[in-house]
Amino acid sequence: MPDGTNLPRFHVTPRAAAQVAEIAKREGKPGAGLRVSVSAGGCSGFQYNFDLEDKAGADDLVIETGAAPVFIDATSLDLLAGSELDWNEALIGAHFAVRNPQAVSGCGCGVSFAVA
Repeated sequence: MPDGTNLPRFHVTPRAAAQVAEIAKREGKPGAGLRVSVSAGGCSGFQYNFDLEDKAGADDLVIETGAAPVFIDATSLDLLAGSELDWNEALIGAHFAVRNPQAVSGCGCGVSFAVA
């Protein structure tokens, strides 16, 4: 498993932060944040997960964006270090996108990735 300690911390774009706040408001949880995590699975070995949560866990990195917080657990942070969370909108749909410098390959859906 890669050691992300030499990479910069996780970054959240203003567009992604605004979308987290909008989703939380729409779900009736205006103070909630977005949990970004990594789990084993997907077609490339690992997959990104996104969940709305009311508060951070004890070992979470909390990124205060000014719009809505983003939470990342310590285990996932090793695989997400140096990454950027953005919000993409296209004719085929809108979604959160992670630009991960540690990913050596991924699948077409953008949710699954592999590391060296």
